[in-house]
Amino acid sequence: MSDSGTPPLARRLAAEAIGTAALVAIVVGSGIAAQQLSPNQVGLQLLENSTATVFGLAVLILLFGPVSGAHFNPAVSLADWLAGRRTGSGLTAPHAGAYCLAQTGGAITGAVLANVMFNQSAAQISTHSRADTGHFIGEIVATAGLIALIFALARTGRSALAPAAVAAWIGAAYWFTSSTSFANPAVTIGRIFTDTFAGIAPASAPVFITAQLLGALAGLGAIAYFYPAPSTTADDVVIPHPAP
Repeated sequence: MSDSGTPPLARRLAAEAIGTAALVAIVVGSGIAAQQLSPNQVGLQLLENSTATVFGLAVLILLFGPVSGAHFNPAVSLADWLAGRRTGSGLTAPHAGAYCLAQTGGAITGAVLANVMFNQSAAQISTHSRADTGHFIGEIVATAGLIALIFALARTGRSALAPAAVAAWIGAAYWFTSSTSFANPAVTIGRIFTDTFAGIAPASAPVFITAQLLGALAGLGAIAYFYPAPSTTADDVVIPHPAP
């Protein structure tokens, strides 16, 4: 660790890449397993997919949170940079960009890994079209809620609850949003590379990503109103780092 107690950037980027890869592998892999175990039962497939994602996400936040903050999501990293610009806290712009690249690369890797684990072609492009008005609004709601939750926990000193709280929000949003709560630009891009239950067609991805970025801004706006406190650092956004 550096003198400030923060791990070196290379280690944080590795945690973000591996963590996001594992997250997408869980989402895609559990979707493939659900299709195989419960054919023609879409509701049961979604239950199986969402349950695996909830447990897997909580574990990944616990595993990588002390290293990188366990963002696994460009919307979270960019929101942290934006929230901390005036006070000089949070991620710097170069570090936020590096986080986003690591997360996106990890997401693509995770989708390919899931394909291979289930004896499918490694190279796939989804044909699952999801772009409509309902999905667009659903992604705004899912991402706004996620960003508001994360920053509310950070600003009230409850970041230790993040593994359970963040996983619970994503699990709930699987069901109450029409989009099944991607809420993550990197995961959206990664899911282009699997033509399975969790896939999204390339033409639909820009709609989802636009909605996610708008949702992130809406979530930050809610935090600015309800919790007008100084910005927290990137390291503490999802889960706090160990003391120096």
